[in-house]
Amino acid sequence: MPSSKKALLDAATKSADKLRAKNKPVDFDMPLRIEPDSGTPNVRNTSSSHWKRWLDIPNRCLVPFTSFSEFNRDAGGDVWFAFGEDRPTAFFAGIWCPQWTSVRKVKKGEATAERFAFLTTDPNAKVALIDPKAMPVT
Repeated sequence: MPSSKKALLDAATKSADKLRAKNKPVDFDMPLRIEPDSGTPNVRNTSSSHWKRWLDIPNRCLVPFTSFSEFNRDAGGDVWFAFGEDRPTAFFAGIWCPQWTSVRKVKKGEATAERFAFLTTDPNAKVALIDPKAMPVT
């Protein structure tokens, strides 16, 4: 899903600061307009105004998965989870945006594409050992 306006503004400010450090002129609207939006894969705070427009029924979806990972530096990287050794198909609760225009890659410029993210909740006991903040809603 699209990143929040604040995240894009912070990134554009950082880009503009780098240009200023090189004594280059900065038209702040330009870095803001072309700032790449790598998106947000998960939705943690459904009360955020950023997500409200996509939480209604037309934008809800199911995201199929057979396993998922949580990064854990102490464990040396990704720790994988599944509902069984045979990794049966299961589904995350998700939201979907069918037509979003943004800059994903500076070289390509603006593009319109589908975006989706999955909702997260407090982790269960098993996932909390790896990521104490959140896990996908299944």
